[in-house]
Amino acid sequence: MRRREINRDIKQKANKKPLDISVLSARLSSRFKSFLLDSFLLTTPIVYLVMYVIMDGGDSFSQNRAMGWLTILALHLPLIVIMWIAKKQTPGLKAYELEVLDDKSHSRISLLQAIIRYLITLLSIISFFLLFVPFFRKDKKTIQDIISNTIILDKK
Repeated sequence: MRRREINRDIKQKANKKPLDISVLSARLSSRFKSFLLDSFLLTTPIVYLVMYVIMDGGDSFSQNRAMGWLTILALHLPLIVIMWIAKKQTPGLKAYELEVLDDKSHSRISLLQAIIRYLITLLSIISFFLLFVPFFRKDKKTIQDIISNTIILDKK
């Protein structure tokens, strides 16, 4: 009796195809829309706070842009990183039912992964050509997902 169960289990495992993660991976359009939503909900208020409250107006910001942008990033980075670690999503990702997860374990990302992901995202926005990486990859992963070993999955 036990031998039949073992043979059945072996046959079932042999017939199972490995899970194709690209099927679960969020579409590029959903990721882009969530990024735009986060820009309006999170980044824009921080920019206005720094420009008009902390730096006392646009003239002061334009005279000291480096300090202004460093202040914006100093407020934005911990906010995004905490959201990725604690809730696995930002408001934009939540609106489109997406989550940022570790690529191998599909669990919450670590602090190091979140920081690397954030910094590489900034680099890809600044360099512009890195934004096109997912269009040349079969799995549609962005450069920040590749380097930080993360993936954005669709929760649906």
